[in-house]
Amino acid sequence: MLDTLKSIVRQDANSLDIRRGLERETLRTDAKGKLALSPHPDFLGSKLCHPLITTDFSESQLELITPVCKSVDEALGQLNDTHRFVYSGLQGGLLWPTSMPCLLPREIPLAQYGSSNLATLKETYRHGLGYRYGRTMQTICAVHYNFSLPDSFWRALQQIETTPESATDFRNRRHFDLMRNFRRFSWLPTYLFGASPAVSSTFLTDRRHNLMQLDSDTWYQPDATSLRNGGLGYQSATQAGLLDICYNSLDNYIHTLATAITTAHSDYATSEPGQQLNANILQSEAEFYTSIRAKRVPEDGENLLRALHRDGVEYIEVRLLDVSPYAPIGIDADTINFIDTLLIYCLLTPSPDHDDVLCASVESNMQAVVYGGRMPTMLSDMGQSLSLTDWGAGLLESLLPIAEFLDSLIGRDNHCAALSIQAGKLNQPDLTPSGHMLNDMQDASFHEFALAAARRHREYFLTQPLTDNEKNYFNELSLASVIAQQQKEAQKEPSFAEYLAEIHRDYESLL
Repeated sequence: MLDTLKSIVRQDANSLDIRRGLERETLRTDAKGKLALSPHPDFLGSKLCHPLITTDFSESQLELITPVCKSVDEALGQLNDTHRFVYSGLQGGLLWPTSMPCLLPREIPLAQYGSSNLATLKETYRHGLGYRYGRTMQTICAVHYNFSLPDSFWRALQQIETTPESATDFRNRRHFDLMRNFRRFSWLPTYLFGASPAVSSTFLTDRRHNLMQLDSDTWYQPDATSLRNGGLGYQSATQAGLLDICYNSLDNYIHTLATAITTAHSDYATSEPGQQLNANILQSEAEFYTSIRAKRVPEDGENLLRALHRDGVEYIEVRLLDVSPYAPIGIDADTINFIDTLLIYCLLTPSPDHDDVLCASVESNMQAVVYGGRMPTMLSDMGQSLSLTDWGAGLLESLLPIAEFLDSLIGRDNHCAALSIQAGKLNQPDLTPSGHMLNDMQDASFHEFALAAARRHREYFLTQPLTDNEKNYFNELSLASVIAQQQKEAQKEPSFAEYLAEIHRDYESLL
């Protein structure tokens, strides 16, 4: 594996220049930590067309996005600057610093995007999510990490492996090798970076759960790491029971997702007209809840599966990371450096196909770590029973040569230092973010803990006022996004029913 990396870099010194992107979700709250019921602030521009600032499910749920960046520092800096801009106009409001939500009202406002067909599509899709899973679940937030390698990397790797495939087919196959291994090892980053061991009582209204009460306002599991990745979070019994998404090839991945998007499901057939995009297993590929996804930027008006089918995988999206309350922007450099190291290992180490047994172990390992990862935990890998500590230590040992090589390229020990920090967490579970949070909640409820962190983060950003050039940059982006939405709404379009029918036909054509 290390020899392969060295050979790749010898062919092109820049072939390991990883391209990164971050997407951080966060809830807007008032000064007391209650969900803000105000509309998306005007100074942020159009959430439909802004390249850096949009909303996710709720009108109160911001999603802050970086452009593609060539360094960890650049990605973190870009996200930090966008936070500075947001805080410059919030007028006393806060950005909630955890994955599990703030104090929630009975009625959670859906995001509104305008009058175009695309806007109606987004709003109807969100209505459907609320109908299918409840609006409360949709207020959970995450950090998504987008990862890609330059063309020179793939050319060199294919030359080393001497495969007869086309360049696109090779890249697709090897991306899916990476994703299968990442799923197999997904319990490890969940343990190391999980930061949702507790929730506020308002999140549990009308929800079944097996949590224990920590105080009058807080429910938790004593050894949990990431409740967001468990049954309270982005999980779907319908998807678990009916979806068998195959990660063994791009063709199978596209086919199984397209089948789910075009196959009716009786539980969803009784909704009112316009309450969801369709009554199928999935409304679209965006509804597929998983730890990692194959991605490509589609052309305007094109669905993701069509883009993947035509041009192949461009990058992968890691979706299991909780928002860290100990990092003002929700993620830090050590997390990214570790994830980069793990992803490269997942790409270059042998990747067994996912059969039913392996897929079942992926799920059972994740749930074991989600609910009890900080106590002695046994996991299953390829039929072998391993303790979390032993398997984790073995993985970190395997990652070390990659970390050392990556550090040699940048002249700093960033990746090795990140690995060392994670090794400490394996030996001392209280050092994990989930352990740290519960220790901090010994004298404070979940809400009090998170509210204090939100206030600290607000002061952190307000002590970094924007320069005049930065103000102009962000204000121009906001203005341009408003103009772009106005232009989109001025265009003549087919009826929304015709628009939806064409989308459905496009998915059917992939089968």
